[in-house]
Amino acid sequence: MHPYRMHEVIKERGKDRVANVAQRNSVYQTIDRLERAGLITVLTTTRDERRPERTVYAITPDGWFALRDWTGDMIASPARDYPEFPAALASMMVLTPEDAMARLEERSVFLRRMLAEDRKDMAAVPDLPRLFLLDEEYAIAVREAELHWVEGVLAALRSGELTWSEEWIRSVAGKFS
Repeated sequence: MHPYRMHEVIKERGKDRVANVAQRNSVYQTIDRLERAGLITVLTTTRDERRPERTVYAITPDGWFALRDWTGDMIASPARDYPEFPAALASMMVLTPEDAMARLEERSVFLRRMLAEDRKDMAAVPDLPRLFLLDEEYAIAVREAELHWVEGVLAALRSGELTWSEEWIRSVAGKFS
């Protein structure tokens, strides 16, 4: 298919949750790199008088090999991701415990909303075999685990088990200086 249609299909199928295609241009750039690497090739180019020229691509045998190899590697070995949330947690002490609790409560509400949407999306395709929903299933499991963890931290903040002050932070820093 042509890049514009690829972008639309990725969004239609909800795969924009696992592949960043917010900018349509990123699909075109990826297509360009794949073609230069010999992993895809031009199948045909068409021109409709009302639309711009459309180039349709097909995967090459090398592309299939690379796809299988890349997919196998990603499944077998966890990649080191650098998401924002752990970075924010590493700096949470710059907030007051009350502000941290308020922000984590916001996150909890947001996670619950996202989980409800994810479950609704999964229910919308009841006859789709599980194989095609594994990424969604995984995202739900990770989100559920995060929500459980956030609620545990919130409970510790509410009970006073987890707390800090500027004076306490300075004393801890002094011990490690």
